[in-house]
Amino acid sequence: MERTFTTNAKCAGCVAKIGEKLNSNPAINHWAIDLTSPQRTLTIDSSLTDDEITALVAAAGFKAEKA
Repeated sequence: MERTFTTNAKCAGCVAKIGEKLNSNPAINHWAIDLTSPQRTLTIDSSLTDDEITALVAAAGFKAEKA
């Protein structure tokens, strides 16, 4: 199921750090962060819960809130 979250990622390095956590989880099929959006939108296709997704982003040192 595809969902969107707002993040505080600011650059490609931030996206890479978040990506390390997201890519390591087999329940995530696809994800992308739009840095051109003022909300820096994370779009993610996963069977994880919203809380599990925000916890993964938090583990990378960033915030994510359900959009």
